[in-house]
Amino acid sequence: MSQAVPILSPLAGSTPSGVPPRGQPLLETRGITKRYGQVEALRGADFSVYPGEVVALLGDNGAGKSTLVKVITGTITPDEGEVYFEGKAVQMRSPLDARDLGIETVFQDLALVPDMDPAGNLFLGREVLRPGLMGRLGMLDRKAMHERTVEAFGRLGVKIQDTQAKVIGMSGGQRQGVAIARAMVWASKMVLMDEPTAALGVVQARNVNDLILRVKDSGVAVVLVSHNMQHVFEVADRIEILRLGKRVAQFHKAQTSIEEVVLAMTGLGAGVAA
Repeated sequence: MSQAVPILSPLAGSTPSGVPPRGQPLLETRGITKRYGQVEALRGADFSVYPGEVVALLGDNGAGKSTLVKVITGTITPDEGEVYFEGKAVQMRSPLDARDLGIETVFQDLALVPDMDPAGNLFLGREVLRPGLMGRLGMLDRKAMHERTVEAFGRLGVKIQDTQAKVIGMSGGQRQGVAIARAMVWASKMVLMDEPTAALGVVQARNVNDLILRVKDSGVAVVLVSHNMQHVFEVADRIEILRLGKRVAQFHKAQTSIEEVVLAMTGLGAGVAA
């Protein structure tokens, strides 16, 4: 059995096939602490993601994953610790700060407007105006938005027959495709995906995993939060484990197993920090 990597130590050995070269992290958290009254949701949590990789952020319920995600996306402010982006300390005061850095999020509830079509959702809050006087009067260029949506779907392999239909009538997999495409259209650096295959069937989940790999192939880093170990091992390059509010282990996917990762999550794995 391979050993979990201790906290703060670099991943040892040569870089396995499929894992991006080591170097400066794209995004890194150092010593993040977040308290809610007497409850310490994060206790000096460290985390890193490198350009062009898929890294899975795993942990049991209550490990602090959701809180750390909220810190990374600017939804909440930590009590202690720092966030670094491309080697520089940054302040994530709101989701707009994350967006300005090229970070987009696919939330578990997808955050789609059900009565809008895919183009309306992709460009919500970023609407394209018509040129000239019509644009100055606030008229939307629906044709341009629709064409860019179709192009994004084609690039990512999202299969939706009627791209002008409301998303409320679409399958779970199609809605997930719309949400991922929206993130991909606007993310220049990183996409964070929170349980993207939850409640999906086998075929739909496979399609979403294919989308994740397409996002990676475009050079955009992916942070994947998931409870589905099989799906994690299908797409992730690296795995970082949170337990009781801090990072306790890191693995190269190619050098570990589902069993070893589960042991690390429960605190029973060899080399896992307490």
